[in-house]
Amino acid sequence: MGDSTSSSIVVDEALHLLGFKFTLISPTKVTGRLSVAKHCCQPFKVLNGGVSALIAESTASLGAYCASGYKRVAGVQLSINHIKPAMLGDEVQAEAVPIQVGRSIQVWEVKIWRTDSLTPYKKLLVSTSRVTLLSNLPTPSEMNSYADAVKLFSKL
Repeated sequence: MGDSTSSSIVVDEALHLLGFKFTLISPTKVTGRLSVAKHCCQPFKVLNGGVSALIAESTASLGAYCASGYKRVAGVQLSINHIKPAMLGDEVQAEAVPIQVGRSIQVWEVKIWRTDSLTPYKKLLVSTSRVTLLSNLPTPSEMNSYADAVKLFSKL
């Protein structure tokens, strides 16, 4: 995936503003990473739980959007457990995978890990989430350009 092309495609404005980078978008998995910066932290220099929740809902929603054939989805339930902290300066990775993809309801699991650049195979679980979404909702025609951007990113 070429960085110059993928960096010009913004598929989630809120995550983009936080510095989150998608690494894979597909109907069966969505992955990405975030360097924990000051604007993502609580006053105690710990990744804000709301940021973890945003990552969970956004990655699950994007995967559900792809899995529904690029039809609109809407989150109806988010449950998140914060296991260990990610500190200012850490890098976290997120992975969203479907548990159930139905015609009208999808359930996705999202895990966020803290990674160590010296030992990339070693990951510590930061949070685990379950996201339930309504799917196959009518999609407004003005969303066609968004679908095109997601399709382009997923082919990079």
